Amino acid sequence: VSPPAPNGAPVSATSERRRPPVVIIGMHRSGTSMMSRALEAAGLFLGWRQLAGHQEAKYFLRLNVWLLAQTSSGWEQPDDVDYLLNRPDARAMVAEYLRAAMRAPRAVSFLGPARMARVRSIEKMDEPWGWKDPRTTFTLPVWLDVFPDLKVVHVYRHGVDVAESLRVRQYEIERIGLDRARKFARTDAFRFKPNELVPGLRFADLDEGFSLWERYTERAQDAVRRLGDRALELRYEDFLDDPTSTTSALAEFCGLPDAGAARRTVADVKPDRAFAHRRTPELLEFAQKHADRLATFGY
Repeated sequence: VSPPAPNGAPVSATSERRRPPVVIIGMHRSGTSMMSRALEAAGLFLGWRQLAGHQEAKYFLRLNVWLLAQTSSGWEQPDDVDYLLNRPDARAMVAEYLRAAMRAPRAVSFLGPARMARVRSIEKMDEPWGWKDPRTTFTLPVWLDVFPDLKVVHVYRHGVDVAESLRVRQYEIERIGLDRARKFARTDAFRFKPNELVPGLRFADLDEGFSLWERYTERAQDAVRRLGDRALELRYEDFLDDPTSTTSALAEFCGLPDAGAARRTVADVKPDRAFAHRRTPELLEFAQKHADRLATFGY
């Protein structure tokens, strides 16, 4: 017989097995996808439907996009979410919406049909699970309202390498956008464009990417300090230097059953990806120019 709950109702076996989520945060382009792949291989469920190549569950990504949109924010301008976080009435309404989303039938897009049939609600997950989305770095306080016992893994990387990675990606986005514009030039004469032509133009500037890295890293490290032993912080360069022991520590922190699978996933990581900026004079000069700002985060 299940023991009684405080209100006298029996506690179900399912509720006794509920697992709080593990949330992977950190600045974009910081190695969060690599870590997530390793954790997923070790047994951390990160969603039935994911954004291809990023280990980001579309369900939680959409909820975070919606959450940031309440203050006209986005991943590239996330700070205004504080207007929501500092309004108890609005914050409570948003948290209640998120709780309902955990129980809604559409949660099947995260759980998948088999898990949905078994647990019925994301809140009742009885296995190691979580999600990865850099946006959660800023929306985390609301998610803590929903899941007070959640755990956090923060992955961070050298700010100049992050800024350069953003810049390279921006050039690729621009190339794709311009190719698409030429391809659909005729049909665009009869309709408004369905999406941005060249989004994120500001990140063609190293300073913009670097400043955003500072804000994400500062916010994430503040969360790590607040959560204490429910948070694990991992430097990308340390991971590249010793992926085996680092991955084992990650798997243990997350309570995962197969650390060996995680180690096999990262067996072919390339250590030379650490501090890549040192091989480019422009980037090395940029790093030296901002040495005091880098030192704030241990670089």
